[in-house]
Amino acid sequence: MKRPLVAGIACALVLPAATTAASPITVFAAASLTGVLPRISAAPRYSFAGSDQLALQLQQGAPADVYAAASPKYPELLYHQGLLRKPIVFATNRLVLIAPRSNPARIGSVYDLRRAGIKLVIGDKGVPIGAYTRQILDTIGISADVLKNVVSEETDVKGIVGKVALGEADAGFVYATDARPAIARVKVVPLPAWAQPPIRYEIAVVKGGREAAARAFVGRVTGKLGRAALSKAGFGLPKR
Repeated sequence: MKRPLVAGIACALVLPAATTAASPITVFAAASLTGVLPRISAAPRYSFAGSDQLALQLQQGAPADVYAAASPKYPELLYHQGLLRKPIVFATNRLVLIAPRSNPARIGSVYDLRRAGIKLVIGDKGVPIGAYTRQILDTIGISADVLKNVVSEETDVKGIVGKVALGEADAGFVYATDARPAIARVKVVPLPAWAQPPIRYEIAVVKGGREAAARAFVGRVTGKLGRAALSKAGFGLPKR
């Protein structure tokens, strides 16, 4: 008479573990990947934000299984700190300048940003889009004049696109892939190809998480279907 009761208790103890094993992995990813990663796989639980913010959360012990950043800086740092498996490059990008569709400040080139009274929005220096922006301005040789016109520094690229699209700024530096979905609301101003910084996205498995499922996700992102989705979204692809 006692055996059915024991078996029932055993089943009750096993079921929560099975449910946990079936739960989705958590992917921390740069805000500029918001539109593409869910198309590659809708299964994970995504957290999109600035690469620097996500890195800080991982350093503080936030639970995640995969980390994808818009720069090698933070994945390599976390790898050397022992928090990640070896990161790999899975995509590239390029910078563009955007203005509101009506373009009231008549921004026609990056050199127009030197004019007094221009309202420019850029990324915070700690986030990749902000670092890349400062790098290209330094390369062109106009950073001193242009940075005087900065009215806001955003924590991720989505904030820049939003402020320019709403007409709260005359221009902003964003990734080409983030300008595409907003093309009905913004004007894209190309930047000199010779001044473009190398923009490389890295992805890595977080140590101590659900590593087998995380590796499978990374494999999907870097595989044929993932590369096709990234290319369709406007990202460049590294050589295999």
